[in-house]
Amino acid sequence: MKRGMRIKLFSANANPALAREIADILGIPLGQASVGHFSDGETSVNIGETVRGCDVFVVQSTSSPASEHLMELLIMIDAFRRASAGRITAVIPYFGYARQDRKTKARDPITSKLVADLITASGADRVLTMDLHAAQIQGFFNIPVDHLLGVPILAAHYQARHFTGEGLVIVSPDLGSVTRARNFAAKLGAPLAIIDKRRPTANQSEVMNIIGDVEGRRVVLVDDMIDTAGTICQGAEALLKGGAREIYACCTHPVLSGPAIERIRDSAIRELVVTNTIQLPEEKKIDKIHSLSVGPVFAEAIERIYEDLPVSSLFTEAPTHVKPIVIQEKIPNL
Repeated sequence: MKRGMRIKLFSANANPALAREIADILGIPLGQASVGHFSDGETSVNIGETVRGCDVFVVQSTSSPASEHLMELLIMIDAFRRASAGRITAVIPYFGYARQDRKTKARDPITSKLVADLITASGADRVLTMDLHAAQIQGFFNIPVDHLLGVPILAAHYQARHFTGEGLVIVSPDLGSVTRARNFAAKLGAPLAIIDKRRPTANQSEVMNIIGDVEGRRVVLVDDMIDTAGTICQGAEALLKGGAREIYACCTHPVLSGPAIERIRDSAIRELVVTNTIQLPEEKKIDKIHSLSVGPVFAEAIERIYEDLPVSSLFTEAPTHVKPIVIQEKIPNL
């Protein structure tokens, strides 16, 4: 007789609030685990309950400090594998180290492939993530990857605020984000514009021109992540000069490093809508930034993975209801 696996959800230190929200939606307790450090700074992990034969989900964004949070994830996965977990899914709302996904010049590393190999080697059986910086990173893994999209969540927010129609223009801040912006524009029934720019050095950009008509219109800039906010703020300035009436911006991953908060505060952007794939510290919670939760979509994805159901419906629509998971009774070890 086949024995069903019990589900357990654990969190490391990157985003415990999101992990607790997911657990609450699913109606299961958050697993007992402590993630700390030895006196020399090495990561220390202790799992406080049995996971033998369980379907284990580990929630951990590899956000800043990226290397520390990555090591926490790897060590937790290794601990679960050595504790005989039945299946281990790495739930990575924000996948860091994703920007070096190809060799652009001689002697460049492909860091995202290296991180994918590390996650696989640590013992993960599956990865659940959202809005990878480059979709081809899915192919770097030799295990299944469920790649959720942030567009349905962000678009639903603007639909509820009646940001629709010809008076609205969706703007891609660069050529690399055109597909995302086009999908976003289709959901809101709005035209698309593109900012053509070049980047002289890393984290610096220079706006060249705007492809499309933005004069007299409300615009929404759409991107997967905002790091130093140079691109998005320069884009907003160019749109303002191009005659845009109101400028809004949104992204899935609010990295917001370095001068990002100051730039956003002083920019022409009226409001920046983000999600909680990355937990914002208090000093970054300014009035211009509004955060949406990805908890419901990750909860439904986890429910579907646990019950061996397809997750494809989550690629187009934000979930509206997630039913609590019925935890199976513990079966004694034979």
